[in-house]
Amino acid sequence: MAIACVTTRASLGVAAPEVTVEVHLSNGLPAFSLVGLPETSVKEAKERVRSALINAGFEFPQRRITVNLAPADLPKQGGRYDLPIAIGILAASKQVPDSHLEDHEFIGELALSGQIRPCSGILPVIIDARKQDKTLILPLDNREDAELVGYRKCFFAAHLQGLAQYLHGQGSLPGLTQDLQWLDTQPDMDHKCLSDVIGQYQAKRALEIAAAGNHNLLFLGPPGTGKTMLASRMMQLLPPLDYDEALEVAAIHSVAGLSIPMPTFYQRPFRSPHHTSSAISLVGGGSHPKPGEISLAHRGVLFLDEVAEFPRKVLDCLREPMETGEVVISRAAAKLTFASRFQLIAAMNPSPCGDSANARATPDQIQRYLARLSGPFIDRFDLTIEVPRLPQGTLTASQQGEPSRIVAKRVHRARERQLSRAGVLNAELSGKQLIQTAGFSQKDLEFLEQSVNQLGLSVRSYHRLQRVARTIADLEQSTEVARHHIAQALGYRAMDRLLNSLKNPY
Repeated sequence: MAIACVTTRASLGVAAPEVTVEVHLSNGLPAFSLVGLPETSVKEAKERVRSALINAGFEFPQRRITVNLAPADLPKQGGRYDLPIAIGILAASKQVPDSHLEDHEFIGELALSGQIRPCSGILPVIIDARKQDKTLILPLDNREDAELVGYRKCFFAAHLQGLAQYLHGQGSLPGLTQDLQWLDTQPDMDHKCLSDVIGQYQAKRALEIAAAGNHNLLFLGPPGTGKTMLASRMMQLLPPLDYDEALEVAAIHSVAGLSIPMPTFYQRPFRSPHHTSSAISLVGGGSHPKPGEISLAHRGVLFLDEVAEFPRKVLDCLREPMETGEVVISRAAAKLTFASRFQLIAAMNPSPCGDSANARATPDQIQRYLARLSGPFIDRFDLTIEVPRLPQGTLTASQQGEPSRIVAKRVHRARERQLSRAGVLNAELSGKQLIQTAGFSQKDLEFLEQSVNQLGLSVRSYHRLQRVARTIADLEQSTEVARHHIAQALGYRAMDRLLNSLKNPY
């Protein structure tokens, strides 16, 4: 009787719980049993491991082989268990020593030739292995993931033979050779500049406020007025991620089977899903839950162009994540949580024919078109700004607006004021923090409450207007929020004015 234990890690959302691969060889008719809640892709490891061991020059034991993946109540999926199963069989059959298996973790998929293929979702594995201070053996093609984390106890194997030599102490495996100086470099940004947008100064101002306070923004205007162009310039106004934030974003992308190139490691994500996207693709889920677009936009921007064309039920799925900053996906086997603290920017036409001034659309048709967005969803936008058609002569004028780098300096300065004052950006301020740190006078709050009641807005809108006014004051480097800051915040409610005009056309 022979037994060996090898450590690996499963994939459970953005976590990588430890899994012990127990291999038992006993006398009896040759058989290969795999237990421990393996799914089909894991059960197929029996044939991959058998062929890989034989083709790599090892002896496949002609005995009864039992492989247990513990804990047994944790679902296992994918080909990542091939390598630890193969190492366990080799250790149990005394073809490799088991003296170093306790402080090592193995993960990788095997080809029939014995080569070790890369696996998806490796970044959470490396992060959790670093917390446990374990030596991690990874496929050679997963080197880039390890370089993102910079964990020095990662070693890479390309073939079973080279790994066996390493375990015998007869050779070494390549590790991280990069000096990791790239971690100090700034992200490569594209050359889209805010000055490319002709006119639309009020919309540019709203974009600046949204970037400074991390506010949700809705552009409302006819086709071709620059709504999408404005949204694409948001990334030039936002500061880069810090290392911990960038690693958090990269881990979510890794679980989704995506990779982040090193030059864009610190760049905030910008996701722009098509309006035919389903609720699962937007929020996340599936039989094996994966992060959706809102999680892939974590710490960045989610842009919904033609937002009125999205199904209403799909948009309403965003309401809870926009408030909590995370999405919880419950399944019978597990309950997974994906971070989704994103900034929402949306664009839409004011009527089904594109322009509310067009006589082809009646007020009833416009109202039905706007009703595609539920009231609670619209209520979660801090700013809704009209992007009108340009007046005659604007296109031929030689005057250009401010470049992105100038606006970005004001945005960064305002963000620093917010973080130093409350520890969070204004859009994330709680009601208690608004009272303690916002700097409103009692008369101004009464004026704001009166304005909210006249417009028929909710209590949520009342607090969002406070946050926007606070951001406007921060951009002006003002300690206190003045009346004109509140008035300006009330001016960025184009959707409310449009809806009120439809209710009272006269």
